Amino acid sequence: MSNFKVEKSEDEWRELLTDEAYRILRKKGTEMPHSGKYNLHFEKGVYTCAGCDQQLFESSSKFDAHCGWPSFDESIKGTVKYVLDKTQGMTRTEIVCSNCGGHLGHVFNDGPTETGTRYCVNSVSVKFEDK
Repeated sequence: MSNFKVEKSEDEWRELLTDEAYRILRKKGTEMPHSGKYNLHFEKGVYTCAGCDQQLFESSSKFDAHCGWPSFDESIKGTVKYVLDKTQGMTRTEIVCSNCGGHLGHVFNDGPTETGTRYCVNSVSVKFEDK
């Protein structure tokens, strides 16, 4: 068992998610840079978890980091959990949805705004709701 409110079996996640969303959200994959539909998306609204619909990021926190993935300078308080990631020969901070544990991406301390953070998120990990 995990420490997340939303818990599903692997079969349930496979039924709920597309193959690509399952690979990224549940298996900690990464989409190809510049391929995600929200990379250069700047409408007003909120980005939610593609696995459980929890609100994660306000559109006002989104910026173009020119890195190939959607970038945000802060998350909605309490919606993202931080996990030490020592895979691929480096040390990073993984970000997961605090409600279902779905892999969102990573957070870095190189953001250009006053927060100094850059949440680098896979488009497949989120959905968008217009305001």
